[in-house]
Amino acid sequence: MAATCPALEATNLARGYGDRWAVSGINLRLATGRSLLLAGPNGSGKTTLLRLLATTLQPNEGRLQVLGKNPTDDAMAARRPIALLTHRTQLYNELTALENLEVSARLLGLKPDKQRSTALLERVGLSGRGQHRARTFSAGMRKRLAFARILLQDPQIVLLDEPYGQLDPSGFGFVDKLVEELRRQGKTLVLSTHLLDRAAPTLDSGLILKGGRMAWVGPARDLPAAYAHETHP
Repeated sequence: MAATCPALEATNLARGYGDRWAVSGINLRLATGRSLLLAGPNGSGKTTLLRLLATTLQPNEGRLQVLGKNPTDDAMAARRPIALLTHRTQLYNELTALENLEVSARLLGLKPDKQRSTALLERVGLSGRGQHRARTFSAGMRKRLAFARILLQDPQIVLLDEPYGQLDPSGFGFVDKLVEELRRQGKTLVLSTHLLDRAAPTLDSGLILKGGRMAWVGPARDLPAAYAHETHP
């Protein structure tokens, strides 16, 4: 039964702060192995929605199911297959890159594997940096190390909040390759970015948020034009 369940299903999902709704009336169904491009102006609720989908934030209204599981019934079981990347890389600054991955492995219940961690650092462009402390890394290098942590986890669902952020243009291709790799592996992917023309061709569907509500839903390839119309009618 679980195999036929969508990876993510939200029904009338809403989250408010005080008397203001950050997001409301969110209805989406994302099949396993499919991808969603999330767009919207600053403050439209994109990060809040990603945190709701990651189950790190609880809704005030509505229901979320993750691979058929309700987070309110078993939060850990629902959260286990999900990885969320945000602008807060949450690294241990005084630990080396390899030590950061070792700690992450232990927290995930995995056996630390230095050889695998070294290979992951090479995959994200941090070859030779394993013994360097995270506090010496630039913002872009910290983002790459955070990506290595996601690859270490090997989640079924990957949520990326502005993955191109903090990277220089030479690093954009790295994100493109990683997204393609995750898709080939059959991961379910939700990606939020302002670089719509870059992300749209490789993703399946698109969603535009405006004022915390769903303003447009359609194929990802049509999203850049729809976004231009929604924001500059």
